[in-house]
Amino acid sequence: MNQFSRYLGGQPERGDQDVDFARLLGILIDNKWKILITTALFFAGGIVYASLSTPVYRGNALVQIEKRSSVSPLGDLDSILGGEPQNNASVEIDILRSRMVLGRVVDRMGLDTVVEPHRLLLIGGFIQRENIPRPDVENIPLLGSMLARYGERLPESLDIASAVWGGEHIQMGLFDVADRLRGQPLTLTVLDPEHYRLALGNTVLGTGRVNERAAFLDDAINLRIADIQAPSGAEFTLLKKSRAAAISELAGRLSVAESGGGSSGNVGMLRLTLTGTDSDEIRRSLDAICETFLMQNVERQSAQVDQRLAFLQEQAPDIRAQLSSAEDKLNQYRVQMDSVDLNTESQSVVTQLIDIEKKLSELEFQEAELVQRFTPNHPSYQALMRQKRYLLDERSSLEERIGEMPAAQQEIVRLTRDVQVTQAIYVNLLNRSQELQLAKAGTVGNVRIIDNTQVGNSPIAPKKSLSVMMSTLIGAGLAVMLVLLRAFLNRGIEDPAQLEELGLPVYAAIPLSDDQHKLGRRIKHRRDRKSSSVFHGILATLNPTDTAVEALRGLRTSLHFAMMESGNNRIMVTGPSPEIGKSFVTVNLGVVCAQAGKRVLIIDADMRKGHIHRAFGQPSNEGLSDLLSGRLEWKDAIRSTDLDGLFYISRGMVPPNPSELLMQDRFDHFLDGFGPEYDLVIIDTPPVLAVTDAAIVGKRVGTSLMLARYQLNPPSELNMAIRRLENAGVQVRGFILNAIEGSAVTYSYGYYNYAYK
Repeated sequence: MNQFSRYLGGQPERGDQDVDFARLLGILIDNKWKILITTALFFAGGIVYASLSTPVYRGNALVQIEKRSSVSPLGDLDSILGGEPQNNASVEIDILRSRMVLGRVVDRMGLDTVVEPHRLLLIGGFIQRENIPRPDVENIPLLGSMLARYGERLPESLDIASAVWGGEHIQMGLFDVADRLRGQPLTLTVLDPEHYRLALGNTVLGTGRVNERAAFLDDAINLRIADIQAPSGAEFTLLKKSRAAAISELAGRLSVAESGGGSSGNVGMLRLTLTGTDSDEIRRSLDAICETFLMQNVERQSAQVDQRLAFLQEQAPDIRAQLSSAEDKLNQYRVQMDSVDLNTESQSVVTQLIDIEKKLSELEFQEAELVQRFTPNHPSYQALMRQKRYLLDERSSLEERIGEMPAAQQEIVRLTRDVQVTQAIYVNLLNRSQELQLAKAGTVGNVRIIDNTQVGNSPIAPKKSLSVMMSTLIGAGLAVMLVLLRAFLNRGIEDPAQLEELGLPVYAAIPLSDDQHKLGRRIKHRRDRKSSSVFHGILATLNPTDTAVEALRGLRTSLHFAMMESGNNRIMVTGPSPEIGKSFVTVNLGVVCAQAGKRVLIIDADMRKGHIHRAFGQPSNEGLSDLLSGRLEWKDAIRSTDLDGLFYISRGMVPPNPSELLMQDRFDHFLDGFGPEYDLVIIDTPPVLAVTDAAIVGKRVGTSLMLARYQLNPPSELNMAIRRLENAGVQVRGFILNAIEGSAVTYSYGYYNYAYK
């Protein structure tokens, strides 16, 4: 049967899958102190964790990205050339997180240099954050003596002398190492305020002086310590990361996202966020990132202007030479032809040709730049080529008109056209060069820092209140889970009804006695692996009103009627396993029967580990084993007690063959000869499942009782013990449920105990 399928007050059972919430609640109430203590420990642990954990801070800055700088005169050219779109935040984010930007920040801020003070285990960071000063161990006698005695053997994490305390630090002036030593930690030990020692692992590299450059390992390490604010013995770990590792670490702490749900119009906003354990380092590093991003943007804009200006300056000498050549040809022709002038029609054609040539010249400049940026199939390049073909067609048409003019007019038109077109191109080139030079001088980029870095005063992690609350909830949940899991895995008997389901009646349910627990002591024999509990004193005489004694009186009444059908006056008390209270029940049952005027004989048949003699405060020798082995007469084996009518036989000396002694006829003769002299003979036996002694004794008694301990013996174990006795011909009359705890679970099944004082 499922142990969780019972209901409050013995109500009817449901299916095996139903859960008995009353029992679960009772289990939790019974273990309330365990749950509360565990929860309190986790609560305290949460407070300690929140206090000792290194706080993590977060800083943020805001950057604005515009389409183009407002002072650049190249905006029209960009639109013609199919330049950058108005906003491309993803490109700018990639640039911000690139090695180009972050690498400059690492170099500028020295983020590849790590100076880590040696800290005490767990509390070292807390000591430095709270600026706790170094203790004066000499004024603490116990601590001072321990350090003097065990200082050299203390773990490094517990060495107070080498640990760095609040307010202690060193200031780096120079730290440079060869590439092969990057990533290898160096240990700097303070010798005095002006000197230090440097070591690589266990190898001492040498010593140095404050504010003086020192070289180690043949200039593989160059170091200059600017200042030391730490006592002698304090240790620091120096580490030079690889540049790639430092960039990767910085990128891992940096996040960039569009602000305000994305870009709008010509303006995009990027919010930069940097996390870390040092708020000052966060502020300086994030400001450096913003400034580096701004500078590279200006450099990028300036580089574009430089590229165009270089192209124009490269073309200027050729255009100037072409202009000089054209002017010389025109002058020579006029001298030759004696000053030929253009008529009205020719002047109009020349004006149109000059305008077309100027446009073609501009398109050629644009084509030269476009070829460097796009393929011939790009839409911007194709559009420019269409414009160029149209102008070429117009020029061809005008040239046809020129071809219809007189020869002198044709030549003067061509020469005049070449001079004026080349002159216009040259003037336009000079104008563009001047514009680009002005643009270069006034380049400001299209990035603007809106908000400088601001670091929050409160850390983002750990959240102290949340950590304490979560720790408390985890502790409470874990405690409840373990209590319920233990209860679920515990298959021990908790209800007399479970015993009755095995087909036998329950003669008594004995509650657990606190007074009996006080009488118990733990002893351990040399041959035993673990200690066992024995009791000194008898509860029924020391506290006759105890609830356990009252239950034994009820057992006495039940046995009075049960033994009417028995063949003799002998009772065997046994059980499936040790440590369930067989001796306690045997002795105290004998006492309450003797108090009722009966002559009672108690026999300790557990000749291996029996301890009934301890209850009477006497030794175990001259007992049952001596009687059965023939070394002792029966009159000498039976001992009287302080209570009239109560007698007992101890176990005797521990024999090598207890089972064989019990099988002898001498045991039968003793029981048959002297048993009738007593009203009741109660025999305590070893566990059924451990040895066969109980089966041997059970065949010689009229009433056999099986003892089960509350929450210890499962039904399967009891059933196995009953079958073993039945196979030996011993019929078990009923059960005794011992040590029932006065718990909420017990009360939920309707078992209440009353004590009369």
